[in-house]
Amino acid sequence: MKFGIDRLIAESALRAPLSGRRVALLAHPASVTADLTHSLDALAACSDITITAAFGPQHGLRGDKQDNMIESPNFNDALHGIPVFSLYGEVRQPTDAMMDRCDVILVDLQDLGCRIYTFITTLRYVLEVAARRQKAVWVLDRPNPIGRPVEGLMLRAGWQSFVGAGPLPMRHGLTLGELGAWFIRTLNLDVEYRVIAMQGWQPDAAPGFGWPLGERTWINPSPNAPNLWMARAYAGTVMVEGTTLSEGRGTTRPLELFGAPDVDGRAVIREMTSLAPQWLPGCNLRDCWFEPTFHKHVGELCNGVQIHTEGPGYDHGGFRPWRIQALAFKAIRRLYPRYALWRDFAYEYEQGKLAIDVINGGPLLREWVDDVSATPQDLDELAVPDEQRWLSERQEVLLY
Repeated sequence: MKFGIDRLIAESALRAPLSGRRVALLAHPASVTADLTHSLDALAACSDITITAAFGPQHGLRGDKQDNMIESPNFNDALHGIPVFSLYGEVRQPTDAMMDRCDVILVDLQDLGCRIYTFITTLRYVLEVAARRQKAVWVLDRPNPIGRPVEGLMLRAGWQSFVGAGPLPMRHGLTLGELGAWFIRTLNLDVEYRVIAMQGWQPDAAPGFGWPLGERTWINPSPNAPNLWMARAYAGTVMVEGTTLSEGRGTTRPLELFGAPDVDGRAVIREMTSLAPQWLPGCNLRDCWFEPTFHKHVGELCNGVQIHTEGPGYDHGGFRPWRIQALAFKAIRRLYPRYALWRDFAYEYEQGKLAIDVINGGPLLREWVDDVSATPQDLDELAVPDEQRWLSERQEVLLY
């Protein structure tokens, strides 16, 4: 198969509308061609494209920033002689001065298929500013590595944030090119927009089910996204960022596991299995021990649970990471009623709100966990209508 960047490099007819226009690239470390050339280098080598600027999202163009809310500065690229503007630093939307450097912004970002992944929000901001400044936006499309499944509550009104760009479920099942079209429709934007579509993407095909496993090299789109298995679990495990539990940052398997020094992983799995066995097929859960080398519980031996999606027990259609992680929180609350589960800190520039609520686009998930009488069926009754609505709504922008 071919990603959007590979088609643009290979097909001169696709590049023809860029002739005579100043081009900027929004990219990160996973923005590479099939032969692992960074997209900035590959585009700069095209004699019919004039690259005048680049943009970096959260974690930077080069992916040098490890954690949330660690900003990247602007800098000059010595090789190509262009400015590289940070969209996760002093500003998160392109300024007029930045936009004055280009006529077209090419967006080549590897997404993870989860609402909270901030590259989605950066795309929205770029589209909004481009509409106002009459600039063009082209998305060089890439796979949604977790394919088409949909799961989770929709973001509620009033809960938009840098990790919640709009009324999407946690697991949206769209590519970045499709998301751009959805933003344009939803926000009623008047912007020149084009998607350089992929060729041969089969989101339902085994063994990758979204990611062309064995055909394309995985490169971390952010420092703690080291493999496909993390991407599969992420729509659930990202919620651990809003808790006092470790999400495995500072280990070699971040966001595939969770735990703490005062948690019994085996007991948590038993309680999860007792409460909602119908939510667990599709993956394997294993109690494990780990010691983070940085971040939460650094240097402490933690017990917890690893979510395995890489083995024969993986069922793409049956795997429900958002429900699995919600169920784990519920199990911990039942096992340890007074556990200080929710972490109170400024999360992605949001003040005065619990991080778990910012992550979920509202308080409903946390309220369900903390309500001793609430059942798994109650959470389904909240989430299923949202999921069904989204499945219908997204049909209008599907390209594949």
